Amino acid sequence: MIDHILSLLISIPLFGAVAVSVWPSQRPADFRLIALSVLLLELLTGLSLFLFFDNQNTGFQLSETVDWITLPIGSLGTVSIDYALAVDGISFPLVLLAVVVLFVGMISSWSISQKTRAYFALYLILSASIIGCFLAQDFFLFYLFFEFMLLPMYFLIGLWGGPRREYAALKFFVYTFFGSLLILIVMIGLYLSVIDPVETARAVGILGPEDLVQPDVVLQIQQWLADGRIGADQLVHTFRFSYLADAGNYIPGSILSPETEFVLFGIPVRLLAFWFLFAGFAVKLPVVPVHTWLPDAHVEAPTPISVVLAGILLKIGGYGFIRIVDGFFPVEAQYSMVPLAVLGMISIVYGGFNALGQSDLKKMIAYSSVSHMGFVLLGIAAFTAEGINGAIYQMVSHGVLSSMLFLLAGVIYDRTHDRKIDNYRGLIGPMPRYTVLTGIAFFASLGLPGFSGFVGELFTLMGAFQAAALPVWVPALSTLGIVLAAAYFLWTYQRMFFGSFWYKEDSSIILTDLTIRETALLVPLAILSVLLGILPGLLFDMTGPTVQAWLERLQ
Repeated sequence: MIDHILSLLISIPLFGAVAVSVWPSQRPADFRLIALSVLLLELLTGLSLFLFFDNQNTGFQLSETVDWITLPIGSLGTVSIDYALAVDGISFPLVLLAVVVLFVGMISSWSISQKTRAYFALYLILSASIIGCFLAQDFFLFYLFFEFMLLPMYFLIGLWGGPRREYAALKFFVYTFFGSLLILIVMIGLYLSVIDPVETARAVGILGPEDLVQPDVVLQIQQWLADGRIGADQLVHTFRFSYLADAGNYIPGSILSPETEFVLFGIPVRLLAFWFLFAGFAVKLPVVPVHTWLPDAHVEAPTPISVVLAGILLKIGGYGFIRIVDGFFPVEAQYSMVPLAVLGMISIVYGGFNALGQSDLKKMIAYSSVSHMGFVLLGIAAFTAEGINGAIYQMVSHGVLSSMLFLLAGVIYDRTHDRKIDNYRGLIGPMPRYTVLTGIAFFASLGLPGFSGFVGELFTLMGAFQAAALPVWVPALSTLGIVLAAAYFLWTYQRMFFGSFWYKEDSSIILTDLTIRETALLVPLAILSVLLGILPGLLFDMTGPTVQAWLERLQ
């Protein structure tokens, strides 16, 4: 089981989706119980990775590799696609975040009563796709998971969302699909430019089918490749992340080789490929100006899908920046540090001002996500250990806090079907537990010391200030995002919770406080935010050694 535990993380929700689809009963309670049991098992399996993960190991761990597709294509060589999974200090925290958020989203789905078989089957398929993105170590496999997320999310918004659900679902699909096409173009270019040195060694006869691979064999193949001693028909092309990140595996003269002289519209092709990849993942993060799908999707999506969307789906964009965009194009990433950091700064400030101007609670939280994810881009653009560690920390922190915020928005909406901030006053009277937990979520999200939000923002800003290539005004202006967060969260809290109770539609309405299920969902998230805020080593011990080694390889 240990040897295949990562495959288990992907297959558990897939088998659960099949079980929900073929279950003979028509009772919604059966589908809920199956899905809940499946994601509880997924949560326990994900947490069990702690038993096998070594924080001091900077390489990939728990690796699983199986030859999946091998296709000779004549004079162009051979196509080699592997089913390759692994985790390291960069992906492991996000895998843990994913299993927690998906389980929370499952419990919050308990109130779904329409088309329950389809809903829970799609939710489980989405869960498998998200986990697969963080585990995949082959670009082709990653792209399959990345693309496959589109369909379940499209239907989950389009069928169970609000009044404008079809518009929001279509907008989400179009934006994300366009970004995926840009990623696909670069993926094909990388495939044509990179070889698998091990399989190529076997193709030229240096290695036998069962021989162990020695480092000198890889170096010999890379030297032969550079000298032009390997025929094109003997080259084995690959999508493996580890080979795409090694400049020695690029075919001399190929379109995306580090020494390529190809230009398009006067722009070096590798720089253009870098920006194509960036744009593809920027949609998912999202980065201004390709963010406009997010507020619509959040407002129209049902609460559990908003939780998953903000809590973990956006993090695939940040992970893609680190693992793929910077990992495959480090020179171009460092060359583009300033425009990337400026885009991060714009997202921080623009998202903050928009959140400040919202009257819809969910839309305010959605724009706050745009602002907070801007810190992720700023930390990545800094290309420093503090910045990258801070970006990963910010993703985990935002995953916890945004899940909590959307759950809280869902609580009040379930009772009144109203999200207008100005329609509520004095909620502290009828809903004291709700008031306390909302206060924790708001104060943690605005970056109050002692909570996880403070640590993530602090380290991304530290990394940006320490980056010699970044002008000081970029991180300096980014601090305005913290001021704006304090403004829109505190103003919302003051308006909704203080004073005498009043509700615009019906002042005599009786609002009930949190139920046991709602409390059981929110309290662990609040505790987790506090733990990460006062014990940041819990996360930095995982990410620090790997990020340091990763930066040393790229620089």
